[in-house]
Amino acid sequence: MALELIWAPWRMAYIESCDEKRPETVEPSRLLPGADPGCFLCQAVADPERPQRLVVYQDELTIVVLNRYPYNNGHLLVAPRRHVGAFGEVTPSEHAALMQTIDRMLRVLKDVMNPDGFNVGLNLGRVAGAGLPGHLHWHIVPRWSGDTNFMPVLAQTKVIPQSLEALWQLLRNKTST
Repeated sequence: MALELIWAPWRMAYIESCDEKRPETVEPSRLLPGADPGCFLCQAVADPERPQRLVVYQDELTIVVLNRYPYNNGHLLVAPRRHVGAFGEVTPSEHAALMQTIDRMLRVLKDVMNPDGFNVGLNLGRVAGAGLPGHLHWHIVPRWSGDTNFMPVLAQTKVIPQSLEALWQLLRNKTST
């Protein structure tokens, strides 16, 4: 099936401003030991207060960011703060903290967005779908009955009903209490 085009000329202003909105790299001294300066998750750990990083929660061992290219509204990435790419390299403390953070984010999303269910997944390795294979991260994707409508099925287009900025603010407010 060929991809159909939907003309949206009003989006050009956004496209042209993307380079301006993209967070600059972080001062190397702010990165954790072993961090990858080009890794957006490592940059978020080092610079979590910058709104463009989309950090909604962090604790001593984990960080949660909104996915900039979501499968669905509310799509979160949960990662260890430490730059680690292999499941076996995560410490027992990090494993426990990651599961606790995933549980917390499921409850926050349920409270804020009231989805009917969730997809929670981990892609290990590029061939498994990992877009960032060097920094392990779980995906939490809220789901609603009927959220796969005619647009992705017929037009191969996904409609996300809420801006990242508005959702980021809601989730930040909820996780900071």
